[in-house]
Amino acid sequence: MARHYYTVTWDQLHRDAKALAWRVMGGGWRGIVAVSRGGLIPAAIIARELELRLVESVSVAAYEEETLGPPVVVKPPAAAGDGSEFLVIDDLVDTGTTVRVVRSLLPRAHYACVYAKPAGRSAVDTFITEVSQDTWILFPWDTEPQFVPPIAQRDRTPGDTGG
Repeated sequence: MARHYYTVTWDQLHRDAKALAWRVMGGGWRGIVAVSRGGLIPAAIIARELELRLVESVSVAAYEEETLGPPVVVKPPAAAGDGSEFLVIDDLVDTGTTVRVVRSLLPRAHYACVYAKPAGRSAVDTFITEVSQDTWILFPWDTEPQFVPPIAQRDRTPGDTGG
């Protein structure tokens, strides 16, 4: 299966997180639970836009020494109770595994993410942009700007002068 890449800039992430804030506005929220790490920045933007000061976090780890394993709650969201009147914010829902783990802790919360893939979109209540399952999202905290040669130069074989 071919892998596609979708690069998200800081500006785009900010716009998309604000769009998510618009979509969930008016829900009578008391606070936000950010799913760390990816949900931390979108949650901060949404907390600002909705004027929410109570920001909690939850950390779920599904990797052990670079091997995918069963998800483990590393840090529970103690201040959120059962999730009533809380938004759970993440950057992306892929398969929905993390959401299901967090939902078991916060069954009454509203789950929202910025980006969703088909296999996980039904696990969340609200999202902004859907990408294909084979798309790898390159978030701004995972990338850095660097020089890229022009396409014509990349297609040359070694020793080819282009003329």
